[in-house]
Amino acid sequence: MNQPITQTDIQKAILEQQNAENRKKMIVNAVLLILLLAAPFAMYPVFLMKILCFALFAVAFNLLFGFTGLLSFGHAAFLATGGYTTGYLLTNYSGLTTEMGIIAGTAVATLLGLGFALLSIRRQGIYFAMVTLALSQLVFFFFVQSEFTGGEDGMHGIPRGQLFGFINLEDNLNMYYFVLAVFIACYLLVQRIVNSPYGQVLKAIKQNEPRAVSLGYNVDRYKTLAFVISAALAGLAGSMKSVVFQLASLNDAHWHMSGEVILMTLVGGMGTLLGPVVGATFVVNVEYQLSQGPLRDWVDPILGGIFIITVLAFRSGIVGEIQKFMKKNLG
Repeated sequence: MNQPITQTDIQKAILEQQNAENRKKMIVNAVLLILLLAAPFAMYPVFLMKILCFALFAVAFNLLFGFTGLLSFGHAAFLATGGYTTGYLLTNYSGLTTEMGIIAGTAVATLLGLGFALLSIRRQGIYFAMVTLALSQLVFFFFVQSEFTGGEDGMHGIPRGQLFGFINLEDNLNMYYFVLAVFIACYLLVQRIVNSPYGQVLKAIKQNEPRAVSLGYNVDRYKTLAFVISAALAGLAGSMKSVVFQLASLNDAHWHMSGEVILMTLVGGMGTLLGPVVGATFVVNVEYQLSQGPLRDWVDPILGGIFIITVLAFRSGIVGEIQKFMKKNLG
């Protein structure tokens, strides 16, 4: 006779399945880490750093959009604020170390994110998106009119300096591994947030906000904190980007950049941890390849076409579609 299935057996099976999934994730992460460590010996380090900066930007945006359900059209403001603040401080205060300049840029972007959140978080849907877009445009015009930003010419000659006073960041290899270390730390932070009880509440808010309210959660407080964390990580991405390229420009503050990070997230896979990284890598590579050929004037229309195809046919994005395929065919 078959033995009846007990609650203990069910819990044991679930635990074994979770352990198997964790092992798979660890293997994938280990392979990706090895590839990232070896990448600068096969590709141009500055191009790789550009991908990492935009990947961090997309990961930051995905925390707000993919896991909390808040569509912000103003995230370019935090990217640019981090970049301009870091650039200004490192250019005008020679005694300031690079890491302190980056921390300062991140802090200012975090404060700006708190201001955005307090003004917009009580709105929902398209109203929330429009408020963030309007606030972002105010920041854009501030940077256009301010003398310290260099206006349309941008801020040039930002020094890389030395990390901790002895690691020369003028060396592209040193700079790459610094950016990689920051990216990995932020990626693991977002992973921890998403898998924490706080992250579960964010997912609940995305799926059914009224039910989350009925369970006694202070939804506005949870969303505000998610917005601030997302803004801080976006500002950090902008700060590192300004140091990498020794340049801060208005392109980072333009609404087009806010649209581009949405594209990266959707193409890679909204609501997945690895999706924004894959999406940023894909979009940056497409832009680079197209800009080098006869289609350089068609970059935006082509990216728009990719966006439409993704929304209509591959709504889960690259990583999401791969995950669905593996669950369906591999169990």
